[in-house]
Amino acid sequence: MLHVRAVSPAELSGRITSRLISTPGVANLVVEPGAGLRPSGDAVSFDVHEAAANRVLSELRRLGLGQHGVISVVQLDAALSEHRQARRQFGVLRPESAPVWDLVTARIESSADYAPSFYVLLMLAGLIGAVGLLTNSTILIVGAMVVGPEYAAIIAVALGMTRRDRRAILSGLTALAAGFGLAIVATLIFGLIIRASGATPGPFVAGLRPVADFVNSPDVFSVIVAVLAGLVGVVSLTEAKASTLIGVSYRSPRSPPPHRLASQSPTRYGVRPADRRCNC
Repeated sequence: MLHVRAVSPAELSGRITSRLISTPGVANLVVEPGAGLRPSGDAVSFDVHEAAANRVLSELRRLGLGQHGVISVVQLDAALSEHRQARRQFGVLRPESAPVWDLVTARIESSADYAPSFYVLLMLAGLIGAVGLLTNSTILIVGAMVVGPEYAAIIAVALGMTRRDRRAILSGLTALAAGFGLAIVATLIFGLIIRASGATPGPFVAGLRPVADFVNSPDVFSVIVAVLAGLVGVVSLTEAKASTLIGVSYRSPRSPPPHRLASQSPTRYGVRPADRRCNC
């Protein structure tokens, strides 16, 4: 259930109210003439079921409310009503309602805010991943995936391609390029410091790098997992169940991450001792 609040110009309120009254899925309709102050107009509020939300919001925009008024949508966590409970569907299988596309779009656009914290988190993710490679710790690689915020930029670029929005595409790609570039530089500096201090783990120097080798050996199953995980991320986003763990499922477990490029470089250019032997 969604709660919709709107400030409507007086000349539109009559048509909007009559249309809402006759629309299935709309309940708890309240109209307060002249209650809107900023902007001025009539205050209109109502609840709408998710299954009817796309149709109702499209109709409000068609009537001109989106252009001449204000529409706010809030997700309701609970509706305490005996009438509501009586109509609720129970069972192991129920019809799936379509996502409210206005909310999905707004959620993607709000997450595509490339503030300084976006780049800081990418650098921190690179450093955590570098430590995971050096110490052969799979859990740290997973932790780096959780910290990385690049999924928001990737999905924003995908939305921009769908809408042919060049500005959204360029800003997202630029943010990704700058963020990964900073992560690589930060991780390279970290690797140089570790090498200069002599703190490089012995197994890593000896060529025992199972985590790095696994990550850097993509195969057909990596592509399958990447596609399936990408679908999980999109479905979770449309169902308003997105979280930082989507970043874990989105990545292929065997895709060469930026922190591998940087962390391997200062350690004898990432070449294992066994690779430098001459088998002649």
